[in-house]
Amino acid sequence: MTKLSAVRRRFSPRAATALAFATALLTVPFGAAHAQMFGYAPVQPLAYPQDQGYSRGYTNQAPQAVDEDAALPERLRKQIVSFDRSEPAGTIVIDTGNTYLYYVLGNGRAIRYGVGVGRDGFTWSGVQSVARKAEWPDWHPPAEMIARQPYLPRFVAGGPGNPLGARAMYLGSSEYRIHGTNDPSTIGKFVSSGCIRMTNEDVIDLFGRVNVGARVVVLPKSAPLMAKGGDKGGDRSGDAVRKRPAATTLPSGRQALSIATSSVN
Repeated sequence: MTKLSAVRRRFSPRAATALAFATALLTVPFGAAHAQMFGYAPVQPLAYPQDQGYSRGYTNQAPQAVDEDAALPERLRKQIVSFDRSEPAGTIVIDTGNTYLYYVLGNGRAIRYGVGVGRDGFTWSGVQSVARKAEWPDWHPPAEMIARQPYLPRFVAGGPGNPLGARAMYLGSSEYRIHGTNDPSTIGKFVSSGCIRMTNEDVIDLFGRVNVGARVVVLPKSAPLMAKGGDKGGDRSGDAVRKRPAATTLPSGRQALSIATSSVN
């Protein structure tokens, strides 16, 4: 009788209730409904940026290269064409009037690129050579350009926002360059202060082909059409010759540099 009384004291009604509650917790799955029943809010998974529509700006994928040439009119896209001048392979020829740059391959063929050239009063013609090459060059607007446009920065470090683009090939001792641009919409137009601009995609391609010391022939606007048709996606019937104003020949040392934004005069 004494032992039974001791067992009853150890298993009082309060202890029995607690034991039953603990047993229920161990045997029943603790799902969201049970959590709410017992007064606990279930933990929800965190929302990641892509769930909220921000994946356009933040992704774990490498950025895709932009095909700038695909946005150009067909005639301005890089292509191999027939070439009827007697320039040796490795020469660059600028057809100012038709906004083309030719890299001579030899055997009557050349790679033709669309370019932007000098606006009225800033076109020039003559023969230069590639004095040096630079990747992602810095931009130092020359004093004469700053005098015309005092709002220009005095220095812009090389990079995607630089008006000189991804590559530059400096012509002789002048300030003229063949360079890239951060505004490909200006390709095929007369917009610069004398420099020859290309899409970044095209200037990188040309940069890899051209050697320092290469001959660069810049033709006046009034020069006759040189090349017709294309071996790769070009108009095989030939390009129409534009009506061109008289060319302006500038001294090779004149300070002139192109600007990426067409609204800058």
